[in-house]
Amino acid sequence: MLRLPDHWVWDSWYTTDDDGLHHVFFLRASRALLDPERRHRRASIGHAVSRDLRNWDLVADALVPSDAPAWDDLATWTGSVVRGEDGRWYLFYTGVRDEGGGYAAQRIGLAISDDLYTWHRHGTKPLVEPDPTWYELGDRTDWPGEAWRDPWVFRAPGGDGWHMVLTAHAKDGDPLHRGVIGHATSPDLLNWTAGPPLTRPDGFGHLEAPQVAVVDGQPLLLFCSNLGVRAPSDSVWVVPGPSLTGPWDLSLARPVPCPGLYAPRLVRDAEDRWHLIGFVSERDGAFAGELSDPIAVGYTAADGLRAH
Repeated sequence: MLRLPDHWVWDSWYTTDDDGLHHVFFLRASRALLDPERRHRRASIGHAVSRDLRNWDLVADALVPSDAPAWDDLATWTGSVVRGEDGRWYLFYTGVRDEGGGYAAQRIGLAISDDLYTWHRHGTKPLVEPDPTWYELGDRTDWPGEAWRDPWVFRAPGGDGWHMVLTAHAKDGDPLHRGVIGHATSPDLLNWTAGPPLTRPDGFGHLEAPQVAVVDGQPLLLFCSNLGVRAPSDSVWVVPGPSLTGPWDLSLARPVPCPGLYAPRLVRDAEDRWHLIGFVSERDGAFAGELSDPIAVGYTAADGLRAH
């Protein structure tokens, strides 16, 4: 478990270095804010390391908001880390800017590191933005501002380029139905093109912190939601598909039983076994703001994604 006495911790993502050391990157904000709902506009990206996914040592923060004026000068939100073909590490993150009137513009940015500890932003502009051909701009369904956040980056099946899935809104339909998995592609991790979503709207107001992985031979889409007809409160969902790039049929989405957790990630341990780690959303009637211990999981067609 990772709990900070002076900061709330919530969304997280993971990678492992050449020495087998696990790295977690997570959103954090000061508990001095008192109201946990204020944390979203004060978020920065923390960093900790572990040998066993249970005992974590805090190290220096990975990334904080830029100095104003900048496209990411309000907060830095959820992302993912991959290693490029050049051996460097690439941190894709959500940058947020307050455009006034409570409107928070969400865009995707990139920071690069040689060692996972010191990060430098790549460029001064967003890396990839929503294409209005497919995605809603100026939407106020959940966060005031278009949904374009939580990038999960992975190498394409067969090694032909890179893919990004992310939280997005379709252009049309009931706001409580039109959450979709956005999609972008890149040949080199630096140049990205937004494409059509990999899902159709189906009862979710948003699909947050998406991740794709192959568990027990089955390609899966994992996401969480607390908005919409099918997910009016905190819940975690999994969808089987034909490949890591889908297409994903949300009518096949099944809840994952992990009460009290939100935005969990599928994480491999040293023995290559899959676990879920998420943030504890509530304890004793209050926001807990801490990361859980790993929960070993497996997948079957009959039972879905379940704890062992």
